[in-house]
Amino acid sequence: MPPTTPSTSASSSSSSNGATADLLALPKRWSRAVIVSVSPEIDGGRWPIQRAEGEAVNVHAGVITDGHDKLGVELQYGPVDGKVQTAPMALETFPNGKHNDDFYGAFTCDSLGRWRYRVVAWMNRFATWQDQFRRRVEGGAPRQEVEMELLDGSTILKKAAKNALGADKKTLTALANALADGDLDAALSQETARLAYANDPREGLVASQWLQVRVGPVLERFGAWYEFFPRSAGDPGSESGTGSTPHATLDDAAERLPRIKEMGYDIVYLPPVHPIGVEFRKGKDNNPVAAYGEPGSPWAIGGDNGDGTKGGHKAVHPELGGMDAFYRFVAKADEVGLKVALDVAFQTSPDHPYVEDHPEWFQHRADGTIRYAENPPKKYQDVYPLDFETEDAPALWNELKSVFEFWIERGVTVFRVDNPHTKPFAFWEWCLADLRDRFPETIYLAEAFSRPKVMYTLAKLGYNNSYTYFSWRSDKQGLQEYCRELFQTEVGEYYRPNFWPNTPDILTDELRDGGRPTHIARFVLAATLSSAYGIYGPPYEHVYNHQHEKREEYRDNEKYEVRAWNWHDPTSLQPIMQRVNEIRHAHPALQRMRNLRFHETDNPQLIAYSKQARREDGSMDTILCVVNLDPHHVQAGWVNLPLWELGIDEHQPYAVTDLLGGERYEWRGTHNFVALDPHVLPAHVFVVG
Repeated sequence: MPPTTPSTSASSSSSSNGATADLLALPKRWSRAVIVSVSPEIDGGRWPIQRAEGEAVNVHAGVITDGHDKLGVELQYGPVDGKVQTAPMALETFPNGKHNDDFYGAFTCDSLGRWRYRVVAWMNRFATWQDQFRRRVEGGAPRQEVEMELLDGSTILKKAAKNALGADKKTLTALANALADGDLDAALSQETARLAYANDPREGLVASQWLQVRVGPVLERFGAWYEFFPRSAGDPGSESGTGSTPHATLDDAAERLPRIKEMGYDIVYLPPVHPIGVEFRKGKDNNPVAAYGEPGSPWAIGGDNGDGTKGGHKAVHPELGGMDAFYRFVAKADEVGLKVALDVAFQTSPDHPYVEDHPEWFQHRADGTIRYAENPPKKYQDVYPLDFETEDAPALWNELKSVFEFWIERGVTVFRVDNPHTKPFAFWEWCLADLRDRFPETIYLAEAFSRPKVMYTLAKLGYNNSYTYFSWRSDKQGLQEYCRELFQTEVGEYYRPNFWPNTPDILTDELRDGGRPTHIARFVLAATLSSAYGIYGPPYEHVYNHQHEKREEYRDNEKYEVRAWNWHDPTSLQPIMQRVNEIRHAHPALQRMRNLRFHETDNPQLIAYSKQARREDGSMDTILCVVNLDPHHVQAGWVNLPLWELGIDEHQPYAVTDLLGGERYEWRGTHNFVALDPHVLPAHVFVVG
């Protein structure tokens, strides 16, 4: 934040004979009010904070002055292209009446787009006068002193009257006259103080810099994602000419949407739907050579449309039904109440039209051939990375941005971006700033399993959501430390963590070894620790935990082959998923991120945490979760709750009802006993009260 009062470099001196040199020039504008800090403020105001529509921004400011005079401190806020609104900021005081010059205020971002806020401060002369005058009167000051002070107060009110309009002007003039006539009641009145504040000429007003808020849709804060491959949407046992599992279309995939919505999901996410390259196509299990009829990886984007026209990032695979089938899929999703998320992967197959039309957009070897993707010793001959530093960068960057624009025009407002940390940050800053300004309803999820500073920078640049390390945080201490970093530090102001226990690239050892109990426990953790979460659906709900022999991912991976799933398997996790999502939608406490609070247990295998939020009727919604982290054994212990912090009378019994299992208990005091059998249900989700 820049200094609130300018400085000067002028100097003065006195000569030896006593003559005085030119006087030191004063600052052109200065004030006794000084704003020393404003929060939230990210990197000195360089980046905006993130909020969802309807979410509050709580602003704190350190404002000081010399001596004991009163300050006027105000919060100014509003959309960057709209009217500035104002609200007074209150001085935060301790129970003993003392304070540390901290002022607080809040506002709600009730529309999408960019907002701004700042703090202004000035010397509140009437409040200072009124405070001192009251103490004089209460201290028994002589009548002559009181009368003189009333004249001073009258003078301050006359200045406020000159600054006022209409009825306020008349009232303040009358009050000024009343003080001059010795009216003590008018001098000490709260209404007089209110009018003086509202019309204060604010001499010496100072202001912090404008800070920004990037406001996105509610789904960026509260949303459940379900990922599946549309080509695997067919029914198991369907006949096919080759005897293999048939390649489904987007029309087949659309038939799965009502079930996904019934399970309580908000967003259905599809891997790339574009034509898949043929040259160097990967086979089953990432085999460098594809057998006849093998479909290849959807992330090897390219090929043609099957009718002689070029494919690419703005086309739909003909085997999925082409663009018409995509339109029908989006329409069906809209009908059942789901948002469609598309995968955007800025890379190409060797037979992508960019390769032929714009070879200058790729890196070349010394022999003139285009360099394919590598992560030595791994080689990805089916993928060409783009060269963002090409001499033709303006054309390339605008073309890539137009990929988002193309799909936005076709009804898609949610995107999962593949490996954004491998593309220049300058590109994302430029691209997302334009897209989110013009299409503030859009959501961008960063698939950036990278170092924390990289992941956090992508959020600052404009990503609404991000994948996280949650997949690998399995012990109690690791979960607590990571969640505190995400939700209880400055990180939570701009970084929206989206918890995924699995992806097509991730099947952790924990899920492999823990089977059904771990799948349930990790699902409950993801869905209740963060208000935004997702799963790679079919293998997760069917507890398919067959891990590749050499990699921490699924064996017989759908990235390289068409699979068939029993979409109505009565033994799947569909019922528990549906129930957890019903609880999330019914309880506002689970629709927030930064209200997470951990609680002590005497068993390291039991993790306990709560969330609270106000319901629309003003009552408090309190959810308490206890999860058994051991998938093999019953774990029991005592949960310690700070009842005074949760608003619970520690001298009275209180009810807790398990919204998963249905049991109701009466608890007393701060310590209560729980026992969880992972083979029955490894988690409690209690509503308290």
